[in-house]
Amino acid sequence: MRNKRDEQCRQWWQQHHGEHEVKRSMKRRNAWHDYYSRCIYMVTLAVDGRKPVLGELCGPDAAHLAPWIRPTVLGQHVLACWNAISIHYPEVRTIDVQLMPDHLHGMLFVTKQVPYHLGAVVNGFKAGCNAASREVLGRVLWEEGYHDRILMKKGQLDTMLNYVHDNPRRLWTKRNNPEFFTVQQDCVIAESHVAIAGNRFLLDYPHKVVVQCSRSIDTDEAIAREVNRYMSMARDGAVLVSASISPCEKAVMRTAFEAGGPGDCLA
Repeated sequence: MRNKRDEQCRQWWQQHHGEHEVKRSMKRRNAWHDYYSRCIYMVTLAVDGRKPVLGELCGPDAAHLAPWIRPTVLGQHVLACWNAISIHYPEVRTIDVQLMPDHLHGMLFVTKQVPYHLGAVVNGFKAGCNAASREVLGRVLWEEGYHDRILMKKGQLDTMLNYVHDNPRRLWTKRNNPEFFTVQQDCVIAESHVAIAGNRFLLDYPHKVVVQCSRSIDTDEAIAREVNRYMSMARDGAVLVSASISPCEKAVMRTAFEAGGPGDCLA
């Protein structure tokens, strides 16, 4: 059944966007989820090479109470393409979007079962952006693939919207307060005094994973399996949180710190 749907998606895409090839490259995909079904998604796309070509981070001013992003000409075109998604895909509603200098977060609502994959919608949006990017930058705008987060629980949409809208403030804080993002020896969290290393603002991120490994995991092979398992979650956008007590926990968090990327860690 899925192969039939994928073939329908491919044929539909080629019919409407013949000059573009359907790509199935996704940085994050849940094997259990039906990406043709009615659902709300948060989609994240990054600029190729993470170049800050979409907008400029600005501080609070008379018109803005909080830090905000001033879109470039290319960024304005990207926002226009995002808002036009529903014109090309009537079953898909754009809920919101947050432009950042080098990436974009957007909320999409697939309102009913559709004959095309979520990837076709994202690729259509990216194709529209790339047309303008070739004129401005002389190359495609987005790196391959995208992250998606499936929103299925009550209250999850509001939580994620609040987090996404807070992106400019967090970036402004990071750039202007580098001391907040180094080792903190005495931080108060939930009325407890703790020592932490890393970006403490990651505690506000709604998708966190506790790294907890038994001391019985002590062979190189077993530790490597756990490292790979947790790093897969981090690459999917999870924030790893751990006390880093057991050798396996230390190995996981050390690997996460060294790797960096869209997922991050807090020890």
